[in-house]
Parts: sequence; structure tokens; C-alpha cells
Amino acid sequence: MRLNDLPRGTDAVIDSVDDNGSPDPVAARLRELGFVPGEAVRIVATAPLGGDPLAVRIGFTRFALRRTEAQRVRVHVAKEAA
Repeated sequence: MRLNDLPRGTDAVIDSVDDNGSPDPVAARLRELGFVPGEAVRIVATAPLGGDPLAVRIGFTRFALRRTEAQRVRVHVAKEAA
């Protein structure tokens, strides 16, 4: 699943960030910001009228991402703690 397809408020874990060519400055910047495999992520808000940008939380930090940027991030829904 792509981050831009994740329902708001759903906890997920990052699997990867897709590179579009080499070098890919957008993918590199996403990784620098903490979008790395194994990190927990959640969409906390979306803008009205199309939902662009998305407010995304990683740890205690929130970022505003365009949907095109969020589409590069592959995630899976986190399993609930037992």
C-alpha cells in the first residue's frame, strides 16, 4: 500500500521509499526526514478539496507532504498490540 492511500488515523509501518531515477533528491530527502523502513507512520490530517497536502506523523514530528511525495512511500498497516 502507498502512504497516500492509507486512511487517516491508521497506524502503519514504512516498508520502503521508491526512487525515480538515480540520483533521486526527493527520495533522498524523505529518507533524511525519517521515512525509513521500520518507522511507524500515521496520516493525521488531510487538506480539504482534494486532500493535498497530507499531514503525516513520524514519531513526535509532523510533516506536510504532497500526495505525489506520499505516493513514493510504501507502507503496511501496523498490527495491533496484543
